[in-house]
Order: sequence, then C-alpha cells, then structure tokens
Amino acid sequence: MSLEVEHLLQAGEVELLGRIVESSNGAVLVRVSLDADSRLAIHKPVALERPLWDYPDGTLAARERAAYLISEAGGFGVVPPTVLHDGPWGPAATQQWVGEPDRAPDLVVDVVAPGEVPAGWREVLRGETPDGEQVVVAHATEPGVRTAAVFDALINNSDRKGGHLLRCDGTVWGVDHGVSLGVEPKLRTVLWGWAGEALDVADLDRLERVRGALHEGDLASRLADLLTTDEVAALLARTDRLLEDRRHPLPVPGWPAIPWPAM
Repeated sequence: MSLEVEHLLQAGEVELLGRIVESSNGAVLVRVSLDADSRLAIHKPVALERPLWDYPDGTLAARERAAYLISEAGGFGVVPPTVLHDGPWGPAATQQWVGEPDRAPDLVVDVVAPGEVPAGWREVLRGETPDGEQVVVAHATEPGVRTAAVFDALINNSDRKGGHLLRCDGTVWGVDHGVSLGVEPKLRTVLWGWAGEALDVADLDRLERVRGALHEGDLASRLADLLTTDEVAALLARTDRLLEDRRHPLPVPGWPAIPWPAM
C-alpha cells in the first residue's frame, strides 16, 4: 500500500487547500489526486524553507524524504509516506496526512499538572507556566512510542516536539523530520522516558534491518541523492553504536536535551 501511496503523491496533481500557519517553513495543506484516488498531504516547498546555520547542506525536504526511506527500510513504520514532488512552488517534500482533518489525534505526549500524569506514563520534565503554575511533560509508554524514540536516536532528530507525534487508529506516527540526520550528535526530544534502559528486541531487529539495507541493500545509494557522504556515514555509525550499546541513549552533554517549545 505504501508504494501505491508514494506513486499517487509523486505523480498526482496538487491542489492547494490552505497554509499551515504554525509552520516556520511554509508548509501547506494540499490534496493530491491521481485518476480516481486522492489523498490529503502536507506539502513543504524548498523555496519556502528558512535557512538553518546548523544544517547548511542540502534541503529540509530531502531530509524528510530520507527519514521516510530509513523508517521503511527498518520497518519502523513511524514516518507517513513522503516523496519529493515538483509542485506549484517547485521541488517540495509531500507527506501523506494522517488522521482526520476535523478530528484531533490522540496525544502520546502531554503537559499536565504534577498530580495528573496518566497511569503508566513517564515524566520527562518538570517546570512552570509564566503564571507560576507547576507542570509536567510526560509521554505514553506503548510500543509505538518507544519505537519512535529509537527511530529518533537513529536519525539524530534534533526537534522531536510532543506535537510531532500523532496516534491515529492505534498507530503512532512521527512528522517533521527536516532537522535530522546531521553529523554531530544533536538528539533533542521529549521521549527520554527510557534513557539508559535496554532496547526492546523488536527495535534491535529494526536497527539490524537498517544496517543490512545500508551495507547490502540500496538504502545507501538512495540516501546519497538526499544527504552528504558524511551524513550517510554518520547514520551507519549511529546504527552500529545503538546495536553495540543495546540501550536507549542518554542526553548529549552540552546540547539541549528538550526542544523548545516542548509541544
């Protein structure tokens, strides 16, 4: 099914529906149609990207596509189908919309009062609002969330906000991977609940599949069109390190562990 969706997103006609006002890089909601099928999608034109000093090479759109390819290669199932598509503003990343436009997805990360953390959730951060009210950032611990945490460590995601994780019909999806896959360690996430703990066997298998795809499959060559040589090499090094350590990573010293804003 994902290949069919990729083809539709790649070859379909793009109809602009509206701009995502919260986006800092000009994301727009579109409908992509091909023959009798159509899908809602988020369209992120390269022309509207805001330059980032710490990601000087390539484009954010290419990193969005690369994250999808890695997710698929390992069987993570975290990133919705994402392609590079020439749209009304030129080259862009086009990603299938997940969920229903008129219904908010279930939260797997939330900001709550200290005594209102849902049962089974893990606290990540305590702080206070501008009015001095005590709050807690916490996340769910279901397997899909844990797999997303491993995926973030793999791709060196530097901006995993709580609002970038969506549970729709029981599946946990991750979106917004444009600032990932850098060479220097930059993991910044709200999913620190398992820091230092042993990786789940299923996630170790996913990492092995990525390593196999990089060494013996065509993943490295496909990523070579999207990332620099050093970035692909760094991805392989992170894969090897995670498989050697067999543990969720700890925050990187000297680098902010939590994105701002957290949600």
